[in-house]
Amino acid sequence: MGELVFAAKVTHVPTMLISLKEGPLKGTRKNAIDGHVEIGRRMRAAGVTTVVVVDTHWLVNSGYHINAKAHFSGIYASGEFPQFIDHLAYDHPGNPGLGDAIARIATEQKGVYMLSHQVEALDLEYGTLVPLHFMDPEGGFKVVSIAGWCEAHRFESSRKVGEAIRAAIEASGEKVALLASGSFSHRLFPTEEYAAKNGTFNISREFNRQVDLMMIEMWQRGDWPTFLDCLPDYAAYCSGEGDMHDNVMLFGALGWDKYQGRAELIGDYFPSSGTGQANLVLPVEGMA
Repeated sequence: MGELVFAAKVTHVPTMLISLKEGPLKGTRKNAIDGHVEIGRRMRAAGVTTVVVVDTHWLVNSGYHINAKAHFSGIYASGEFPQFIDHLAYDHPGNPGLGDAIARIATEQKGVYMLSHQVEALDLEYGTLVPLHFMDPEGGFKVVSIAGWCEAHRFESSRKVGEAIRAAIEASGEKVALLASGSFSHRLFPTEEYAAKNGTFNISREFNRQVDLMMIEMWQRGDWPTFLDCLPDYAAYCSGEGDMHDNVMLFGALGWDKYQGRAELIGDYFPSSGTGQANLVLPVEGMA
């Protein structure tokens, strides 16, 4: 039997990579990087063999999609921010069996149309690559990436995908970490305001910061019924990344509002390019 042994909500801001290089941004994302390194350490301590990432930087317009190749390798440059990610080498084994099982259970048992792909030219997005760069620099974990930027999807369907993820994990022989990779609020600065407001290190609206902090406090005290009730409005009013479908899938896997864990904030909440970011671990002992 397989087991979901680790779960977390993680940032993937591309400035984490430029923070490693010489220049004015060097060291500025140490808080986020240290969080990823600690999460990687905890995953190894938990015996993780496969990491499933719900990636809000992978846009899909119809149905649900999984990148489940047997192996991922290449050199990545971001089409969105090539000045931040321009030569990111990666090499990770995949887990086609688990990806196929998630899609099959979602479609056949949950009634949600989902496809698992082993398309050689289908690359990973940086919502998967950036966390793995710091959490798994040796490429020891097998990787499955699920599209989390869901353009025309209902939360109820994404919740069922989360349930399918959990069911597929438990039917496998794997110890799995599930990562929801995305921001909290996600209103980017308009280009005309970015430089004047030092956009790289600021939030675009104080309202968003305050709501982010309120929601994170709910996570820390484990008030999941209130958070999940607020989630559709939170995603709408605070421009949730990928409409926050990564959160929906995560909590679908953990047991939705019956989940009993209390989130641990790893490092500090921080703004980036107008958005709100944080790394939080959700104890799997609280799963329903």
